[in-house]
Amino acid sequence: MAVINEHTKSEVKEIVLDFFSEECEVDINEITESSNIFDDLDGDSLMFLELIEIFKKKYNLNIELKTIGKYSIKHPVRTIGELIDMQMLIIEHENDILSLE
Repeated sequence: MAVINEHTKSEVKEIVLDFFSEECEVDINEITESSNIFDDLDGDSLMFLELIEIFKKKYNLNIELKTIGKYSIKHPVRTIGELIDMQMLIIEHENDILSLE
């Protein structure tokens, strides 16, 4: 688990935007927090898995994919902003994310 500060928030946002810009072949300046991952960027669920792996390595996270799956069913992510928010919760709470409900 990590403490979330402004640097972490900025870093997570930058990683997410860079990732979707590259993967979806969209100019990074065209991606906002309200961009719909599926409708606006033609993203898919496999991208979530790739991003989770990136963050697991970067922040040395111990979280199981089934935990993220259970959380995502109750809190679906559609926009870049929602994805950033969820990623912050994962970094901060790891497997305890389910206890936030």
